[in-house]
Amino acid sequence: MSSAAPAADRFPLSALACLVKQGHFPAFKAYDIRAIYGQDLTEALAYWVGRALPALLCREPVAGIGRPLILVGRDMRLSSPALAEALIAGITEAGADVLDLGLSTTPMVYFFTAEGDGIHALPVGSVMVTASHNPKEYNGLKVSLAGAKPCGYDLGLKEIEAALVAGRVAPPAAEPGRVIPFPEARARYVTWLKAHTPNLERLANLRFAVDCSNGAAALFARDLFGPAALYLNAEPDGSFPNHGPNPLEPENRRQLVEAVQANALDFGILFDGDADRVAFVDHLGRFVPPDAMIPLFARLLGQRGDVVVHDVRTSRGVIESLREDGFEPLMVKVGAAFAKTALRERGGLCGGEVAGHYYFRDFHFCDSGAFAACLALGLLAQAKAQGHALADLLEPITSRYVSSGEVNLHGIENRAQAIDTVVRALLQLKGEPERRIDFDGVRLDWADGWFGVRASNTEPILRLAGEAPTQAALDALLSTAKAALA
Repeated sequence: MSSAAPAADRFPLSALACLVKQGHFPAFKAYDIRAIYGQDLTEALAYWVGRALPALLCREPVAGIGRPLILVGRDMRLSSPALAEALIAGITEAGADVLDLGLSTTPMVYFFTAEGDGIHALPVGSVMVTASHNPKEYNGLKVSLAGAKPCGYDLGLKEIEAALVAGRVAPPAAEPGRVIPFPEARARYVTWLKAHTPNLERLANLRFAVDCSNGAAALFARDLFGPAALYLNAEPDGSFPNHGPNPLEPENRRQLVEAVQANALDFGILFDGDADRVAFVDHLGRFVPPDAMIPLFARLLGQRGDVVVHDVRTSRGVIESLREDGFEPLMVKVGAAFAKTALRERGGLCGGEVAGHYYFRDFHFCDSGAFAACLALGLLAQAKAQGHALADLLEPITSRYVSSGEVNLHGIENRAQAIDTVVRALLQLKGEPERRIDFDGVRLDWADGWFGVRASNTEPILRLAGEAPTQAALDALLSTAKAALA
């Protein structure tokens, strides 16, 4: 990073004016800062976010640490080095030190935000430069508070946005902060994962493939999973030359499915771009519903009475399985910030989302695709030693209901009105539910199934999901919802 002149000379505050639309920065979202690079997200915005961060993260003096320490990591996207450089310049010119992970995954940033490097004071917060599973033209900034607590729009980002819109940023510090490299972070992360995964020593019995999506998981996959795995797209490349980084898209899984089928493998693992999400396919190449893994992780890690977090889209089969095993299922809004906060507040064991995030008390109540993958491999290794496949473990969970998955309806501008319309139609079809949940859209639970409708936070999209005992019953729910909007 150049030290020839203050970055404020290159990124005057006036450079942000063109990014403000209707009094807001479009890049500021509910959970993070994210947009198309060069349009709504620029180096200038990254710099000024960095300048404003220490004031947010250090609301009260932190005794005995001198300058506050903020951890920064970045993924392999083509725009990440420039954004990270500008961000770090802003943080250091505001007077804070930076613990620089360099190339890393988002879960690594969470982990070391909570753990520190063992030498310096614990970070007061962190930033990961990434756009996670979004296409290559996107990038973003994921901010965490001390202890890796989430920092979404309502937890601090809106204060930064307001300060930047108004031009109210503290002057640069008289003495700039330092940049402290942390090159050993990757090896320490892999060591922790291996030490905390039951049955990982049995992996020699498994034949499996790991698709890194040319993303950040490629930084450590071979060190973590060993030489026996079949690796796909295991070179970091921010242009994502082979497929997109979203594991929920079927076309992005095709390569992994073909590899599992062609090589008669036991299992397939697919990471998203920043390795905070992971998806699995079984020995036949069939996609494993991400929420179906939650009871398996809970059984491996916990005991009766433990709280397990899940979102409003979760299969009733998952919820029933958790209850039968003695766990306490806790439903929350969709989104990592809600899941992590609820898990932390309740001291819960673990949790997961339909999107492929998995959260663990042992991992500072944060999500890690790599930890989830290690646990899944440990489960499968144990099952195979007993003559079972992953499908055998999942069947009691997934066979209870026919599921729609998430169905997206595009072009719905008045989403609140659309939700009311769908709910009225479903109530006319099925009658009053046993339970109605309306803290994230509306979910209606009847004795023989459920149906949910919720709005996208960022697009004119309505998301439908439901389950029923038969395909015909599910089709009736879906057709009723769609016809109501026709």
